[in-house]
Amino acid sequence: MESVYDLYQRGCELLEHGDHNAAIVPLSKARDLEPDKASIREALGRALFHAQRYESAAAEFGAVASGAPTNDYALFCLGRSMQLLGRHREACKPLALACSLRPERTDYRRYRDRARRDAERG
Repeated sequence: MESVYDLYQRGCELLEHGDHNAAIVPLSKARDLEPDKASIREALGRALFHAQRYESAAAEFGAVASGAPTNDYALFCLGRSMQLLGRHREACKPLALACSLRPERTDYRRYRDRARRDAERG
């Protein structure tokens, strides 16, 4: 049986090489073995996001953000996942929090503003 570290490393390598769907397998196994490990859940969230599995990605980023509420990246990715699911109102809060944590990030502000605009429309 592979160790959590080996599963995580293999998943990250696959993710780095753009093989997002393949990365989901070892990263999911690693998450199941160490569900409180934020680094594993964040990597799995990235793989799921790039594989366009936004609901699952949102769950992973939400878990990271709930354990580390100042993790701007997890909040941003949670918000982006919500946007891509068409859940613009729900995207507003994590995107606003990410912006407040990292006000210098213009990409964070751009997506926050887009979520607010789309939430008002719909």
